[in-house]
Amino acid sequence: MIEEKKKVTEISDLGEFGLIEYLTKNIKLKNKSSIYGVGDDAAVINTKLYQVVTTDLLVEGIHFDLMYTPLKHLGYKSVIANISDIYAMNAKPKQITVSIAISSKFSLENVNDLYSGIYLACERYGVDVIGGDTSSSVTGLLISITAIGEVENKNKIVYRNGAKTNDLICVSGDLGAAYMGLQLLEREKKVFIETGTQQPDLDGYDYVLERFLKPEARKEIIEILDDLKIIPTSMIDISDGLSSELMHICTQSKLGCNIYADKIPIDLTTINIAEKFNIESMIPVLNGGEDYELLFTVSIADFEKIKDRKEIKIIGNITEESNGRNIVTDDGTAIKLQAQGWQQTFKEEDNEN
Repeated sequence: MIEEKKKVTEISDLGEFGLIEYLTKNIKLKNKSSIYGVGDDAAVINTKLYQVVTTDLLVEGIHFDLMYTPLKHLGYKSVIANISDIYAMNAKPKQITVSIAISSKFSLENVNDLYSGIYLACERYGVDVIGGDTSSSVTGLLISITAIGEVENKNKIVYRNGAKTNDLICVSGDLGAAYMGLQLLEREKKVFIETGTQQPDLDGYDYVLERFLKPEARKEIIEILDDLKIIPTSMIDISDGLSSELMHICTQSKLGCNIYADKIPIDLTTINIAEKFNIESMIPVLNGGEDYELLFTVSIADFEKIKDRKEIKIIGNITEESNGRNIVTDDGTAIKLQAQGWQQTFKEEDNEN
């Protein structure tokens, strides 16, 4: 039986204003601080609280590969990447703006898939879409999201530079799964390109694939810390690998650290897949990134409050700067941490006129 080809709608059939109206017609604002959203020259926000703002730009071919990334998942993940930064400031995300640039290879149905993921993430995390922009692109897809969050008290805002000597180093969840999900997808992509016919073999890998393609932000960790009346001394989300993020905290706090390999949470699925790829399991943990877990430090006085919380793992402690930044192996050997997380590189030709 021949499958009927699905009809696609060219974006040019709607035009820019028609596209905006199509994408935003069902938006309903949820937060009291969102006074006016899409539909005017600018959004209106009313709040007496402290606001935190972050923005991310995602570029096709640099930050994502549409050969194995569903557009709905991409939309969802693009929101998560931003609101995770808001949570990392110990704040609560309330609004986002969404701007995209799209090439002619994308149909209206494609854009609808992207935005369905964006709206799904916003619904789950109680965030309002209050504006944005659309533009054409010569090649590919670009997504720029700005997230706005609130903190009721300026003393609750958590920065990277507030760690103190003897603070406990903590992480949420497990690490390295997203990196192994990416490696799996890249392997299957390579096989498909080489053979032209072989379909992906992804059975049994749901966990790592979801961690990479559809991650979650750790909203509940912020809620738990609030319930425990704990304000972290420093915090950052793990988007570029544990090693890189911990180095940010230590550098900005002008301190050192010891973390212990046997204390770092790694899911068994991650370990098994790493073994199949002949990768030492600590590599994706330290350098993989895109886990969107929270890395934070708390006073040692808070140890009793968090020691039995299964959602939070204590993996080390902050030291004097002279100690350096180390990971301590199972046999007690201290190895200097290296920040080898993902870094964008700009080619010389990118700067040519």
